[in-house]
Amino acid sequence: MFKKLGLIFASIMGLMIASVESAHATLNSGVAAGFTALQTDALALVDLVWPVVIAVTVAFIILGLFKKAAGKAV
Repeated sequence: MFKKLGLIFASIMGLMIASVESAHATLNSGVAAGFTALQTDALALVDLVWPVVIAVTVAFIILGLFKKAAGKAV
């Protein structure tokens, strides 16, 4: 019984993989260009965010050091 279920599952998965590959092969160039533009915009946003992330991280480190020093002074 489990061999039959395994065979059915394997055949269904094979059909799904084949259908996904054929669907992926039929994407037109407009869709590919759209995803490329989306990737470019996302990378540009990441480049803009890095300075803010670094500044916030440094601020937390400085606040932690200040808190530690203020705690020892009291």
